[in-house]
Amino acid sequence: MLEVLRNWYHAYFSDEEAVYLLFILAAGLVLILLLGKMLAPALTALVVAYLLQGLVARLTRFGVPERLAVWSVFLLFLTALVVTLMLLLPVIWKQTLNLVQDQLPRLLNSGERWLRELPAEYPDMVSIHQVNAVVDLAQRELAHAGQVFLTLSLSSIPGLMDVLIFLVLVPLLVFFFMADRKQLVEWATSFLPDRRRVLANVWAEMDQQIANYVRGKAVEILIIGIAAYILFVVLGLNYALLLAVVVGLSVLIPYIGATVATIPVAMVAYVQFGWSGDLALVLVAYGVLQFIDGNILVPFLFSEAVNLHPVAIIIAILLFGGLWGFWGVFFAIPLATLAKAVIYAWPKHQRAVVVEPPVQ
Repeated sequence: MLEVLRNWYHAYFSDEEAVYLLFILAAGLVLILLLGKMLAPALTALVVAYLLQGLVARLTRFGVPERLAVWSVFLLFLTALVVTLMLLLPVIWKQTLNLVQDQLPRLLNSGERWLRELPAEYPDMVSIHQVNAVVDLAQRELAHAGQVFLTLSLSSIPGLMDVLIFLVLVPLLVFFFMADRKQLVEWATSFLPDRRRVLANVWAEMDQQIANYVRGKAVEILIIGIAAYILFVVLGLNYALLLAVVVGLSVLIPYIGATVATIPVAMVAYVQFGWSGDLALVLVAYGVLQFIDGNILVPFLFSEAVNLHPVAIIIAILLFGGLWGFWGVFFAIPLATLAKAVIYAWPKHQRAVVVEPPVQ
């Protein structure tokens, strides 16, 4: 047993670069787990700056001076942030309250009426006592959910100052990360060992792949969200902006997000139109939008993305989403790609294999 462990250690940790890589990965994981909440503004700004750097690079390739490109992209980011906070969020919050206070009770009443009609239609399968039990359970769960929502809302009031600090620090840090990118990168790399061939290979591969994925995913959210909003407005569906935001954010979770986003769209359409041709039209149009996203938009945006098996993607979403919530889901595929790149780039000591000549 000791010989097996010794051989395994010699194969995977005999190279000093493997030790460097393991230490950097462990230090990064510990830093995020222990100090993630305190460093949340800096980490968020780092992600945003990384997203915006692609646009800065495009402008500089067209001959725009780098400083002017940074300022232009940063002002564009500030404009988008102000528009989101001042115009979109109040409308989304208002539509959310209306949906919870108006549409949800109507949907529950419709469901209760449907349940109470089942004993008359299927007396041998469903009894009135079973229906009453289901209705009572649903009412208790709904009351409990309302209390939890109220408690969370009240508990979030002391955190308003934290949100304001967050909104001030993130744009400021984004600007410095973009404007002083070269100096910060040189400072960070000064702590790395001189011999970092494996680290350079992993970074070169991940820089392109993560950039393609994250920026492509941001573009996909915008395109699908805007297209869904236009579609819902044209079809006359209520809460178009709220549903469009849900549909846009659903693309973050492959294979699952589109299915989950279908539920609120179908619920709102059913309460508004009932069993009619308009309901069928909404569902068909929504299905066409999802088909275009999955079969045209995604292959176009992520043509250079790494090939990960669907099982690996789902496991990564469950694992990192459970650890870090929204950001874990957003970066599940890049993190899985990082793990794959590390595994393939990990220095291995190949044991010599002696091949005996064939017997004449």
